[in-house]
Amino acid sequence: SRSYSSTILYSTFQLARKYLHYYVTAASGKGHGIHSPFVFSFIKNILNDKRLDPGHAAFEALRNKLLKDTRMIEVEDFGAGSSVIKSNKRKVGSMAATSLKPARFAKLLHRMAAAYQPAKMVELGTSFGITSAYMASGNPAGKLFTFEGAPSVAEMAREHFRALGIKNIELFEGDFNHTLPVFLNSNQQIDFVFIDGNHRKEPTLRYFSNLLENASRSCVFVFDDIHWSTEMEEAWKEIQQHDRVMLSIDLFFIGIVYINPDFKVKQHFKIRF
Repeated sequence: SRSYSSTILYSTFQLARKYLHYYVTAASGKGHGIHSPFVFSFIKNILNDKRLDPGHAAFEALRNKLLKDTRMIEVEDFGAGSSVIKSNKRKVGSMAATSLKPARFAKLLHRMAAAYQPAKMVELGTSFGITSAYMASGNPAGKLFTFEGAPSVAEMAREHFRALGIKNIELFEGDFNHTLPVFLNSNQQIDFVFIDGNHRKEPTLRYFSNLLENASRSCVFVFDDIHWSTEMEEAWKEIQQHDRVMLSIDLFFIGIVYINPDFKVKQHFKIRF
């Protein structure tokens, strides 16, 4: 589950100003003026692929059901350390409204998984499992390892995977500070990562550094809410400057990073989406 503890989020007005600046300065979402063949192909074949997947109707039906769910569940909030900061009751619908990635981003992750065919995927921040379902169904031959801090939320996600008939997901329940190192110590090689679990600078950079140790040479990293706060913008800049990062794509609400050493020159793109 997401944690914003001790993070000052930008106000709606600040975010709108930042989005306007991004929109004015970003490259066209049609690929005009993009000189990188790889990025042009990404825009044409993945970003702008509008074909409908019949399987997505079930995911969106579940999203709509969750948004209307009035049940109250106990949710533990994990902060910077490994202990629980607070535990409180929250309405499922309210949580779904703030924690679920919008359909267009979930569908983009699905298309990326379908295009790159990652054998092993990692998601930090399962929430109710809708984005997990999109990613896992993008490559049914691969496997998604997803991590959720709150037991009550993790149990609901498991129920959703069963109901949707998705079998290539393994869910790790508990504080990331405990569960992620155990997973990484099992020497899993990772091909695709979506980090959506702790929207603060230090944990984001730590997760990236830890996951890099198990990353395949062509591993793709996707970071959520890269412009949500000063901390997340600082983390995104540091990630872009990392020695192993050869290509980054800023879509404002998410950032995509490629570490493939076949890219000889470090390049950063902002693209409208």
